[in-house]
Amino acid sequence: MKTYIGAILAAILILPAIVTAQDKDKKFVEARGSVKPVPLPPGGPTPRMSDGHPDLSGNWFAGPTGKANAWSVDPDPRVPEDPVPFQPWAEAKFKSMSRVDLELSSANVTCDPVGTPGMFVDNAYMHLIDTKPGLFIHLIENNNRWRVVHTDGRPHPKADELEPLFNGDETAHWEGDTLVIDSISIDERTSIRDGWFHSDQLHVIERLRRPSKNYLYYQFTVEDPKVLTKPWTSGWRVHSLASEDLTENFCTNNENVEQLKKLNEQQKSGKK
Repeated sequence: MKTYIGAILAAILILPAIVTAQDKDKKFVEARGSVKPVPLPPGGPTPRMSDGHPDLSGNWFAGPTGKANAWSVDPDPRVPEDPVPFQPWAEAKFKSMSRVDLELSSANVTCDPVGTPGMFVDNAYMHLIDTKPGLFIHLIENNNRWRVVHTDGRPHPKADELEPLFNGDETAHWEGDTLVIDSISIDERTSIRDGWFHSDQLHVIERLRRPSKNYLYYQFTVEDPKVLTKPWTSGWRVHSLASEDLTENFCTNNENVEQLKKLNEQQKSGKK
């Protein structure tokens, strides 16, 4: 029996070496899931509110399938966009950021609010949107975050009445069938996306439109005269209507944050 078990163990130990030798020239693809994405049909005409504007209400997932794209076997297609027009000093700072810096810039690591435009661009979970004449309500499953924006075109308060807020001071108006959300006074602790930092002069303009029942399109423009050489506008991002409900999902104090900070200090001081 001992000899038999020993032979089995020897075979198990040898097998990885054989597999490695056979597969060393093969290209491996990161596993994502088991679902082949099937885009939703348009689903019918754009629903409208009593005032005639598009009703953006619904539960929405990023992507065209009405489901969480994390389960798709295909990677998310990249939205064609121009390079970010950083000022030279800002580009140098951004390029010098280590992986630890990037991790610490993520609200999903530090458990801070994602801010604007992070409600859309830093959220892989469900969106629940409700629109009423004069009001836009936006909830996301990611860390139970939310915002409420008046859509009657009211102006921002005077500069001396503003205070930094994670979502910023937000107001909105309709341009035809497109809802335009205008945000200023955004807390500098937020990032635009992937470590893209900003100044206290950040101005974000978001646009939302619903061309049919099953689809919602989102685009945003960033103006930041202290960091960028000119305004930058994203490509249109596709969201699709889902049938799932929001569930409770919240971030607790991440004990790894302090470890990441210490690691960052060691790297920048040249210590190992």
